Amino acid sequence: MKKIVTFGEIMLRLNPPGFLRFGQARSFDIAFGGGEANVSASLANFGLATDFVTRLPKNDLGEACLAYLRSFGIGTPKIIRGGKRIGIYFLENGAVQRGSKVVYDRDGSAIAEIKKGMVDWIPYSPMPTGSTGPGSRRRSASRSARSVSRGF
Repeated sequence: MKKIVTFGEIMLRLNPPGFLRFGQARSFDIAFGGGEANVSASLANFGLATDFVTRLPKNDLGEACLAYLRSFGIGTPKIIRGGKRIGIYFLENGAVQRGSKVVYDRDGSAIAEIKKGMVDWIPYSPMPTGSTGPGSRRRSASRSARSVSRGF
């Protein structure tokens, strides 16, 4: 069965309850969000097999994020663990004519410090037609990984 793989940052989202503004809040609701993770969740909701690849810290917030992703049926076996923190964004929900407001705090996040070679793309690399032998898959994966790093 084929899988759709998304790669990107997922962040901890903190937002005041309801439509409170930042200055009115005394607590924050939490969730996790990120464009690529949202795509994986939507596709999983349609019954498609998906994996999300990112880097999360080895701490309770990283574990909570993994559980959140899995709750949507998103595969997480290739998520890299490491780094000190997860990126955070604060969301103030808009109300009536007041637009929503977002403040990002993502400097030094685990994904921001990802390095080339940390992700094993080989399991996701297609084997070109006509390629055989033990080294052909590795060469194919290397070419695929280079094309992903260049933006296809």
